[in-house]
Amino acid sequence: MEVILKSDPESLCRLAADMITDLMQRKPDAVLGLATGSTPLKLYAELIRRHREEGLDFSRVRTFNLDEYVGLGPDHPQSYASYMRNHFFSSVNVHPDSTHIPNGFTEDIPAECAAYEQAIQDAGGIDLQILGIGTDGHIGFNEPTSSLTSRTRIKTLTARTLADNARFFEQEADQPHHVITMGIGTILESRQAVLLAFGDSKADAIAQAVEGPLTASVPASALQLHPKAHVFVDEAAGSQLERQDYYRWVYDQKPR
Repeated sequence: MEVILKSDPESLCRLAADMITDLMQRKPDAVLGLATGSTPLKLYAELIRRHREEGLDFSRVRTFNLDEYVGLGPDHPQSYASYMRNHFFSSVNVHPDSTHIPNGFTEDIPAECAAYEQAIQDAGGIDLQILGIGTDGHIGFNEPTSSLTSRTRIKTLTARTLADNARFFEQEADQPHHVITMGIGTILESRQAVLLAFGDSKADAIAQAVEGPLTASVPASALQLHPKAHVFVDEAAGSQLERQDYYRWVYDQKPR
């Protein structure tokens, strides 16, 4: 696991965008795993800038999102399908048929989950998976105690996650309590994983995920098993890491 510590989210998102850009230049039909929420917004803004100003080409890229709320159709303003259209897809030249998001409005959730897993396999697997981290250490919507070998499935959100995400819904009754999410096992099969975390509210989760024991109680700790995981954290999110000096030293030794 590589830990990259910088003072501000913007510089971290540029570094993450460099990694994605390099992949796309080597493999124009790369398969990207995408995340939602507030954390990746600056990364998406940087990728959009590179598309508009530098010609970064998404025309052959294929994408798979981590999750979607159960019961929200793709046109619902709080669906992750809407989020992706508004914050990324509508601003780059990715083909709509090449984007994949779980169908939260399906009447057959097990079949939808199985089909999603198959679609990832049919695409050749995910080349690079973008991740955020919840304050309780979840990745995707794999809440604490999720199996470390889990696949795409339905999950019930914890009270903590519901509280963290309540700001996106006008009324408590509007907020779904269930999601379809890629499993931890699915995430670990990505060829690269990029986890972004900003702000002191993520500091405890990052410390446990990076330096704590491997445990289903902190799902993000499963990334310790990933052969090529990169953790991009600002000073606030990395403030509880005990080996900050070492991570900076290792990063400084990398050939440029």
